[in-house]
Amino acid sequence: MTSGPAVPERPATEQTAPVEPPVPTEVLGAPEIARALTRIAHEILERNKGGSDVVLLGIPTRGVPLAERLALRLAEVEPGLDAAGLVGTLDVTMHRDDLHRQPPRAIGTTTLPAAGIDGKVVVLVDDVLYSGRTIRAALDAISDIGRPRAVQLAALVDRGHRELPIRPDYVGKNLPTSVHERVHVRVAEIDGDDAVLIGQGPTSAVTTTDPAAEEVTP
Repeated sequence: MTSGPAVPERPATEQTAPVEPPVPTEVLGAPEIARALTRIAHEILERNKGGSDVVLLGIPTRGVPLAERLALRLAEVEPGLDAAGLVGTLDVTMHRDDLHRQPPRAIGTTTLPAAGIDGKVVVLVDDVLYSGRTIRAALDAISDIGRPRAVQLAALVDRGHRELPIRPDYVGKNLPTSVHERVHVRVAEIDGDDAVLIGQGPTSAVTTTDPAAEEVTP
């Protein structure tokens, strides 16, 4: 018994083809990223009247090579600075507020310059600033390891959509986005080339292929 006339199947040539996701658009290339980092380095030196008390802490994953590049630029501009002695890494995994909502994560390593961070101006370095929750976790992590004189924030890309009252001191590129767009930062040290890409995505995620980055939303 049927409930109506049979509907003929479409020929194979008429089957609906899968929709390919749009190709991400490059908004920053290697030259633009290099210029942005050079400008940020000069701004750091100008604001802090030199780099003798500055410590750059990169937030894994892509914040680390960005911090290392900034340290090299600071040393180029101000003779006498030791680039290696300016930079460290800050793991924020155990200070995130979304651990109960995400798969288990490996705890990373925090490394500090030999002089530590007490009394220093700590500049946190991250690739993308989004909700601000990673930076909040970074501030908690810093409070566990020392007492800097001041904490500043440098981000290669600020895409907006803040959920906490956090503002960067140094920005490479302000990139207005919708919550449905995905921002992907590539760095040569990890990905083989430098680029910032933006495209559509199924969620409000920031895609940096880094589970500890700002892509995690509450």
